[in-house]
Amino acid sequence: MDRSALPSNLPTRSRLRVRVLTLLASVAAMLGIGQSWAQEFAFGWDPRSGDAWVDTWLDDMNRYGARYREPFVDEMVRNYGAPRDLVSELLGARRWAPGDVYYACAMAQVLGRPCRYVVDEWERSHGEGWGAVAQRLGVKPGSPEFHRLKRGFIPTYDRWGRPIAIDAELRRDFPNRPSVKSKRPAPTPAQVRAAGKGHEAGKGAEKAKGGDRAKGADKGKGPGKH
Repeated sequence: MDRSALPSNLPTRSRLRVRVLTLLASVAAMLGIGQSWAQEFAFGWDPRSGDAWVDTWLDDMNRYGARYREPFVDEMVRNYGAPRDLVSELLGARRWAPGDVYYACAMAQVLGRPCRYVVDEWERSHGEGWGAVAQRLGVKPGSPEFHRLKRGFIPTYDRWGRPIAIDAELRRDFPNRPSVKSKRPAPTPAQVRAAGKGHEAGKGAEKAKGGDRAKGADKGKGPGKH
């Protein structure tokens, strides 16, 4: 930046700060840093799946996919059967949100359709939100297909090594997972049994102590002291 372009009456500290910020911006531009965060998604970001839990974790996928592009693409290709060139194109030139890419390919897998089929449907009808699109394609709220779609988030997050909290609907499938309300995992059956045994043992010890104390009191009374 040309120093003469700065106002002459600008304080020295402010002039220095402007030059530093300009330098950092130039370096970031050369390295391509921050472009994935700065660019806006083609359809904005408003999934409206009809399920608050799904919306929450699709939003989290946006952060993961923006920061770890290759692992995200690999997951779509290896475990959801999506063509690599399609996923790369959606995230790049077509500026799709990673959460939308995941949901399209995951829904296609549930339906037994190619990922491109749901991608085309979303591009035509994204203004309606994912909930309306999913229902039209046959994935209705509360249906086995929708439950399978939700359940698929968990193994994906496990493969990424990324924590995820389940909701009440998924509790039956993953009883020992942390829930939305609590970060602590539910106790396993073995832990419950162990805790129960410990409680019973404690009761037994208390009874034994109580019996010993009663015996001592009787001895202390002696004959004729009743």
